[in-house]
Amino acid sequence: MSKDRTSPRRVLRLRRESWGFVIGSFLFGLAATRVYGDAVGPELDNITYFVGSLFFTVAGFIQLSLSGRPVPGAESHRVERYDWWAALIQFVGTLLFNVSTAVALIQGLTAEQDRVWGWRPDLFGSTAFLVASGLAVVATTETDKLWDPHARNWRSTWLNMIGSVAFGVSAVGAYIVPGTDVLKNATVADLGTFVGAVCFLVAALLMRPPHPRYSPNQARTLS
Repeated sequence: MSKDRTSPRRVLRLRRESWGFVIGSFLFGLAATRVYGDAVGPELDNITYFVGSLFFTVAGFIQLSLSGRPVPGAESHRVERYDWWAALIQFVGTLLFNVSTAVALIQGLTAEQDRVWGWRPDLFGSTAFLVASGLAVVATTETDKLWDPHARNWRSTWLNMIGSVAFGVSAVGAYIVPGTDVLKNATVADLGTFVGAVCFLVAALLMRPPHPRYSPNQARTLS
């Protein structure tokens, strides 16, 4: 894989990755609001979550493919290894969100089935996002300062970390109390999802590269 991070093809894929996270985050944030949920009903609200998770997965796959698995050995830079593992774990997390949001669409599940097939993938997906964000923070601090408000990459990395923590809090709030079909704290679950989605959305916008400028010949090659 080419290491040219400024090639038009790579920049276009980076833009698609960013927009995938933007759209997925927007849909998650929208579905988490009480106004939207009351207006469209639980079924359409769950569909919104599911569609949002698909955009997360597409964006996560692009991110993983762009990271490029580092070759083992001395030539593999530590930052590249952290970036690749962060992308891989986050991609797995998006797949788990696919499962949890898809299960929410299935009618007639018992509370125990919902906890096993819906809540647990949600918890594991949130954990995967948190681990991936931690690895990304380590990778960022290898190249930038731990505190550098002027660095766009630094801000995006920490926003993703905050968003991952918020998703984790949401998963705790969404725990289904045994013997009932009631969430432990629905308000915390919705608020955590909304805050996390906003953080992910802003982070994705910050990392969205400008549209590449290329010649007509390059445009034909990319099409």
